Amino acid sequence: MMTPEQYKAEKEYRLARSVLIRILFEKLITESEFAQIDTNLKAKYKPIIGDLLS
Repeated sequence: MMTPEQYKAEKEYRLARSVLIRILFEKLITESEFAQIDTNLKAKYKPIIGDLLS
């Protein structure tokens, strides 16, 4: 079971990542930039489930 803090971090990571995917889809960033930003998001939010899915 997740703590409230873990749930919040998971939710914020997934939201940020969905925006990032949209930016990639619009070709405003490259795939390597996407990967770097996603790595930074993982370091910031430390997602449990999101890290397994990406």
